[in-house]
Amino acid sequence: MPLDLKNYPLLTSINYPEDLRLLKKEQLPEFCDELRQFLLTSVSQTSGHLASGLGVVELTVALHYVYHTPFDHLVFDVGHQAYPHKILTGRRDKMHTIRTFKGLHPFPWREESEYDVLSVGHSSTSIGAALGMAIAAEKEQKGRKVVAVIGDGAITAGMAFEAMNHAGAIHNDMLVVLNDNEMSISENVGALNNHLAKILSGDLYTQLREGSKKVLSNIPPIKEFAKRTEEHLKGMVSPATIFEEFGFNYIGPMDGHNVIDLVDTLRNMRSHSGPQFLHIMTKKGKGYKQAELDPIRYHAVPKFTPDQDLPKAPPSTQTFSQVFGDWLNDMADKDDKLTAITPAMREGSGMVEFSKRHPDKYYDVAIAEQHAVTLAAGMSISGLNPIVAIYSSFLQRAYDQVIHDVAIQNQGVLFAIDRAGIVGADGPTHQGAYDLSFLRCVPNMTVMTPSDEQECRDMLYTGHMLDTPAAVRYPRGTGTGITIDKNMKSLEIGKAKIVRSGENMAILCFGTLLQQAIPVAERLNATLVDMRFVKPLDKALLIELAKTHKQFVTIEENSIAGGAGSAVNEFFMAQKLNRSTLNLGLPDTFVEQGSQQEIYQMLQLDESGIEAQINAYFNQ
Repeated sequence: MPLDLKNYPLLTSINYPEDLRLLKKEQLPEFCDELRQFLLTSVSQTSGHLASGLGVVELTVALHYVYHTPFDHLVFDVGHQAYPHKILTGRRDKMHTIRTFKGLHPFPWREESEYDVLSVGHSSTSIGAALGMAIAAEKEQKGRKVVAVIGDGAITAGMAFEAMNHAGAIHNDMLVVLNDNEMSISENVGALNNHLAKILSGDLYTQLREGSKKVLSNIPPIKEFAKRTEEHLKGMVSPATIFEEFGFNYIGPMDGHNVIDLVDTLRNMRSHSGPQFLHIMTKKGKGYKQAELDPIRYHAVPKFTPDQDLPKAPPSTQTFSQVFGDWLNDMADKDDKLTAITPAMREGSGMVEFSKRHPDKYYDVAIAEQHAVTLAAGMSISGLNPIVAIYSSFLQRAYDQVIHDVAIQNQGVLFAIDRAGIVGADGPTHQGAYDLSFLRCVPNMTVMTPSDEQECRDMLYTGHMLDTPAAVRYPRGTGTGITIDKNMKSLEIGKAKIVRSGENMAILCFGTLLQQAIPVAERLNATLVDMRFVKPLDKALLIELAKTHKQFVTIEENSIAGGAGSAVNEFFMAQKLNRSTLNLGLPDTFVEQGSQQEIYQMLQLDESGIEAQINAYFNQ
């Protein structure tokens, strides 16, 4: 149910940014307080991303107050910052549906609102996209302004610097706002910096600077002296140099929670030409003490009561991420050459304990997936045993490095691929739908799909002991709850395991959907195989099964197109084995958000759906 707005007198009257612009500037601090409280209350009742949104309330209000959105383009990076933006752009009364099946998307989404000009889920895309929009705006000559908001560590990725380098070179009008919340650049700020930001963004300073450049342009020694003087004066009070070298006019750092100063500064900057850079300092989790003290834990939250601590998961449950983290610690105790790399996903990948116990073997490269993979290649070439812990959807961003730097050179890098398959509420940008398809076609690569926690641990060890590229992909969430044997055991490469023997039909399962297939195989009296390896396939077993089974079903939590089932089809065709084969998996569409169980049911990949698809195919 939508929240009761009786405690939000200003917010009640604001449905769209044009309503916000009717407020007096002096009313904005009170409005920001209401918006922040509404956000906290809403997310506590629905679950979702919290700390980042709390930190950008004033910035979001100031941007929509000054810029004429949606005509002016506002591009958010790291989409979990955009909750306040959604509230201000016509979706306030639907916030209770966010991240739910058929509800509001968790990130800016073009199909959802004209105010969302770029669909985002991953990071570091805002500046490049905004530059493309700025080029188009200059061509259309309608006075459209373009703003990119980047933060939460997103500026640590190479894409951001590539885009800034290009923007500074071609000099189109655009503004980049760095929301610096101590997840990236950190700098102390105060009244002097806020005052400086307003001065540096004002017309008088701009006229003096540009006028002096014109007057002195024909006197090279004086021109160079003036340029250096400007740099040194600004460098004394702000970290401007790097952004100025990219060709941006740098303003800041300033307090990102002073909405009045933000409005004044943005109004000044809106009239400037060329690439502008505004550096603001914010507090992630601002206004909610628990989130301020622990912004990582409150980055994304389950349903909770704001005046109480976050609920803890039952101690008996263990996620696949935790299985990986436990194995990583155990392996590091035995292997002095082990190194583990994460692109800013220490908590999500289960590496917190490892980072504390083995800091000399732990490398967080920030949001830089390409670098993470090539770093691992360099380590392997030099005799180390690197492991790249990465989400399936983030590995997509480093595909060339997987091929060029690891596979072609046949280096012993292990990819521990988390969030493979359906991840649920984060939607299309985060579903791990394609890793089997894009990895199995790469020469030298071994690809493994555990069906439970024990196999996951054994496969991690198997891959780590190889001198060639290997990948173990496992899903988000918990497994079967089995007791894990912590001895280090290698699996025979390419060897599948028959779970159940039956007649006529063979169900070949790749991954944890094996648990849904077990009762189906029982009812259909089918042979059930835990395939375990996508590459190499257990070809000998497939040939043997083809002698006694006429019907085959492949099941995977990956795109059917090019996936594990396709590998089976290709093998049967190459062997001239004409067998009726049904491939079950993810369809050729982007999978929407919802709980994992809701998505399995929608795609007919739960127990009843698998059985229904098999019966429909073979009994038609």
